Amino acid sequence: MGLTGTALAIDAGNSKTDVALVTADGGLLGTARGGGFRPPVVGVGRAVDVLAPLVRSVLDQAGLTGPVEHLSAFLANADLPVEEADLTAEVAGRGWARTVSVRNDTFALLRAGLPDDGEPVGVAVVCGAGINCAGLGHQGAVARFPSIGRISGDWGGGSHLADEALWCAARAEDSRGEPTGLARALPAHFGLTTMLELIEALHLRTLPDHRRHELTPLLFAVAATGDPVARGIVVRQAEEIALLAAIALERLGLLGEPTPVVLGGGVLAARHPLLHEQITRLLSERVPKAVPHVVTAPPVLGAALDTLDRAGAEAGAYGRLRGAWG
Repeated sequence: MGLTGTALAIDAGNSKTDVALVTADGGLLGTARGGGFRPPVVGVGRAVDVLAPLVRSVLDQAGLTGPVEHLSAFLANADLPVEEADLTAEVAGRGWARTVSVRNDTFALLRAGLPDDGEPVGVAVVCGAGINCAGLGHQGAVARFPSIGRISGDWGGGSHLADEALWCAARAEDSRGEPTGLARALPAHFGLTTMLELIEALHLRTLPDHRRHELTPLLFAVAATGDPVARGIVVRQAEEIALLAAIALERLGLLGEPTPVVLGGGVLAARHPLLHEQITRLLSERVPKAVPHVVTAPPVLGAALDTLDRAGAEAGAYGRLRGAWG
């Protein structure tokens, strides 16, 4: 498939969705951002509906009506082959592009963090609202995890960390658990005095549930003071991230060669010192040839680069496209 005109690049995560319209020579014609992409909650059709106004927006910015040549979509919750197939069929049915490819959104982060020449080989770990890992090896080898939550063995991500902080703080206040500054910091953030007040506010929804995400930065702030309980949660997250990367590298047969380990998502992009230092240390001990680096560019860049890969674009196109995102 050769990209002769324009292409749509989509990165749809649990909390936000980015769409870009790009050209085969690396031009960026339009961008748009919308809400989260959650087919398990609303169904495949309604989830893809979220993309429709964003696609219209970027086409309008360029004065185009579509369909474009290709659409590369990297979507959260495309965790199983059957989910990828269902989402591919739904997106293709919208008529936005002549050809469509759909992959899990972790691959967008991976592509954004890999070089633009040579064989794409590396591993990505995303830690945002949730956590996931994916890798590419030689000759097209792929390493994946289901990443469906606790039932698939997952631990971590922003939502999980917020719940862990709440759990530890609640137990500290009623003496079932170890003392921790989280028991004071969490309710104080919302203008409350005790954990019991915060528990009641969350349970009765006088405090909107979506505000739980504000607890994750508080966890890291309390950990930075040396609080043993908060530090323990952060260290546990670092261990899980390093474990995912090490297992993926082993599956791909990459332990013996220098290999990029791309780290991204809101939790990792914040580069909290304790978390980042622990990850770096653990990777150096377990997989010493791993080359970790944090990617802060939006993952939609990876989706856009994928459209250039599929087009067989010239080297200069990659530099122009990356430059558009700084």
